[in-house]
Amino acid sequence: MSETQFDPHHQHHKETVFTIGNGYLGTRGSFEEGYPGAWAATFINGVYDDVPVVYTELANCPDWLALSIAIEGERFRLDRGEILSYSRQLDLKRGLLDRRVRWRSPGGHTLDLSFERFASLDDRHVLALMVGVTPVDFQGEIEIQSSINGYPENQGIVHWEWVNQGAIGRSDRLLEGVWLHVQTRNSRIQLGMASRIDLRGANDPDIQLKGCEGYPTIAATFSASPGQTVSLAKVLTVFTTRETPDPAAEAIAHLSERGDYTELRSRHEKAWAATWDKWDITIEGDLKAQLAVRYNLFQLAIATPRDDDRVSIPAKTLSGFGYKGHIFWDTEIFIVPALTFTQPELARNLLTYRYHTLPGSRRKAKASGYPGALIAWESADTGDEVTPRWVLSTDPETEPIRIWCGDRELHITTDVVYAIWQYWQATGDDEWMSRYGAEIILDTALFWGSRVEWDGKRERYEIRNVIGPDEYHERVDNNAFTNRMVQWHLQTALAILQWLAQYDGDRCATLTTQLDLTEERQQRWADIVRGLWIPYDPATGAIEQCEKFFQLEDIDLEAYEPRTRSMQAILGIEGANKRQVLKQPDVLMLLYVLRGSGPAIASPGNHLLYYDRDVLRTNWDYYAPRTDRTYGSSLGPAIHAILACDLDKPEEAYRDFMLAAMVDLEDVRGNAADGIHAASAGGVWQAVVFGFGGVQLPGIVPGDEPIATPHFPPGWTRLKFKLQWRGKTYEFDLNASDSTNDDRNGQKNSMIRGVIFDLDGVLTDTAEFHYRSWQKLADEEGIPFNREMNEAMRGLSRRDSLLQMLGDRPLSEAEMERMMARKNEYYVEFTHTMGPEDLLPGVVPLLEQLRSHQIAIAIGSASKNAQLVVERLGIAPLVDAIADGHSVEQSKPAPDLFLHAASLIGVAPPQCLVVEDAASGVEAALAAGMYAVGLGPTNRVGNAHAVLPNLDGVRWEDLLDKLGLKSQ
Repeated sequence: MSETQFDPHHQHHKETVFTIGNGYLGTRGSFEEGYPGAWAATFINGVYDDVPVVYTELANCPDWLALSIAIEGERFRLDRGEILSYSRQLDLKRGLLDRRVRWRSPGGHTLDLSFERFASLDDRHVLALMVGVTPVDFQGEIEIQSSINGYPENQGIVHWEWVNQGAIGRSDRLLEGVWLHVQTRNSRIQLGMASRIDLRGANDPDIQLKGCEGYPTIAATFSASPGQTVSLAKVLTVFTTRETPDPAAEAIAHLSERGDYTELRSRHEKAWAATWDKWDITIEGDLKAQLAVRYNLFQLAIATPRDDDRVSIPAKTLSGFGYKGHIFWDTEIFIVPALTFTQPELARNLLTYRYHTLPGSRRKAKASGYPGALIAWESADTGDEVTPRWVLSTDPETEPIRIWCGDRELHITTDVVYAIWQYWQATGDDEWMSRYGAEIILDTALFWGSRVEWDGKRERYEIRNVIGPDEYHERVDNNAFTNRMVQWHLQTALAILQWLAQYDGDRCATLTTQLDLTEERQQRWADIVRGLWIPYDPATGAIEQCEKFFQLEDIDLEAYEPRTRSMQAILGIEGANKRQVLKQPDVLMLLYVLRGSGPAIASPGNHLLYYDRDVLRTNWDYYAPRTDRTYGSSLGPAIHAILACDLDKPEEAYRDFMLAAMVDLEDVRGNAADGIHAASAGGVWQAVVFGFGGVQLPGIVPGDEPIATPHFPPGWTRLKFKLQWRGKTYEFDLNASDSTNDDRNGQKNSMIRGVIFDLDGVLTDTAEFHYRSWQKLADEEGIPFNREMNEAMRGLSRRDSLLQMLGDRPLSEAEMERMMARKNEYYVEFTHTMGPEDLLPGVVPLLEQLRSHQIAIAIGSASKNAQLVVERLGIAPLVDAIADGHSVEQSKPAPDLFLHAASLIGVAPPQCLVVEDAASGVEAALAAGMYAVGLGPTNRVGNAHAVLPNLDGVRWEDLLDKLGLKSQ
């Protein structure tokens, strides 16, 4: 990253762009010598201070860059004299910031200056810079002052007070360095910083201690001739009481143990090489995209804590004053995935921060009148809510603006759980889940169990008065994103509780007691899962963003072009609130997290269980034109890019992708001066890997591996990256010839990743058991029944079968329930005699073939005894998931059962193949957008893509050829 001209009108933007750091701290790209109006800042993660009554913010720490250069008494500054040449570059590969200037002083002395700085990635407490000074056309006296500025400010707010300072001497009593000890005014965090210099190339320099209280300085004065280069290396160490009780003493001691500048830089460069090896992305055919992607990865790398699990990544990283250094959902939803799949140990640090801040989340829930933990929309060091309640207008006649996010934007509580679940899937880190993750999941579920309300009139659960991801619409009811994710969250909590009881019974008992997870509470969670309303129309696929959203005034964003402001700025807060205009994806964001990498536990009794391409297309066509992509939220474009790839819109995907990738480099939104857009940077990684790379992740079944079906934009010829999954590294090297677009109609390049088998008549034949059970019930009730009638019930649910058997005979719901229970008792009795010998011919060889090809296997059976039958048949180890009659309300021929099965194995419906023996099952598979193989007579299953008599002798490759498909 380079610039060849300094423009003071863009200095704040460029200060952000040229930020360096190491995860412990970040330093903006201000000049060592200073410049009028500069926003110089160094932020140490976790060092927060309070501004009484107003807010909590990261405290701008003492400025370690401070360096003054004077030539014959004239101080070097770019706002003085004449700039003859200038260049600045950020070496992303090595983490070095370099600047070179030829400058003529007001007095006519020409000087060449070079600057280099780095924040050590090898040792987080070490900072270093080097300055070289070369006279061009004069011989004279030069003075370099190296200081620590103990009086930084946060744009008018001073957080530090002086404690002590001193000089550091060598054994020969020559002055070598200085140290400073300061303390924040309110949080009382102490900081110690020590600095030493190494002057080379100067003849008989005079080195003295200068400065004043809070500004310790070493001054080196020497004479230089034309062409003579004198260099000064400045090495600093910094500690706070977050790491040690005496930070000043620790900084001095640590400094004495460090090597010289060259050694420190070498170790720093090796650390960067190791980091890039884990998560570099190579793009060929598009140099701009390549540079932008690496820049975003660099900024994420220098913001990610490596040795501290009590801090996280602020929304503006450690690069600016924006959002006061607060942590949002940006971290878990946009950034954590990039680390989970490349450097999971760093993702674990970020998620553990949420565990350490649970006490603050519990305080917020209690203050809101609820049990459990409610995660703050904006969090700092304690987990307490730090979102400002009011924002003052710059217009003195305008009323203060009420900020509702801290009170109503509650979806972050489930977003964190989503990131925890995804980390667990990717790593299999059971120990962390048991010790940390489970408590977060369960305690936050405890909050939702009380926050969800029952509407007796409409007989459904609801979540009212919230803000979804789209912040243009405040305090809405039944936001689809929030409701669906809460539904998933509660069922996940139930599953985690069950898992924990098996993995660590003592821990399970402790949490059950500690959190008071009574049977009544768990039952309420299950009731909410079944009854929480989601504004979704399964007939059209349309998802209403929130209740009554479709009744708002429509809007044509094209009519407002060209523009340079957000739609909220144009329409006003209330104007945007009353129109169908979105700040960022909301429904589309929901569909993204429900994608193949999304929730692995689907919820029974609800249609919205899966990521479906037709549903995506319907909602994309509606919401994408109504989303303020350019000036709304920076979080949106990367997500739009991924979904556009899924819809075979590579050009549109690329436009959105570059909006995200260049948001800071080109200051796309005009606010890069406030700091790096961290969420957008994380989204860029996801857009490349999950969008253009087309990576699809397996479910939680051991042995499955990620695969890629790339969707290259025009011009890209190669894409290369690495992923980690369950402790194994996968390297993807994709070429333009690999790039493909899925086709739901079975055309070229289709790929099958999952096979869903019906049970009865496909894997085994329990038809005789069912017939005998129904016949016994019919005889007891005096209902005519025969084998022909039983055949007509093939593939139907128990309830639908009973209704067909009853015909016009009226029965109450209670009577029907009793009859179904009796029939099931008879069936279970008959199945007690089942065993592996009851598998139909060809079943086991085919299942083993699928296993060898890493194809996910699910059972999709309307029977509520499917689990029992699978276990008795002895094929449970070969089956990844079971969707049965307990899973959904609508049975075949509705697609719900198969869609539920697809969501359980994490495979998109178009990449699923269903094997069925009933007409209703084939119809359900086709309705789900899946491929269907029918077993049996053509007059019964002839609508399937292929028809076979049975599975005896069937080979996977031959079946794919018959369908014109290929596997993963």
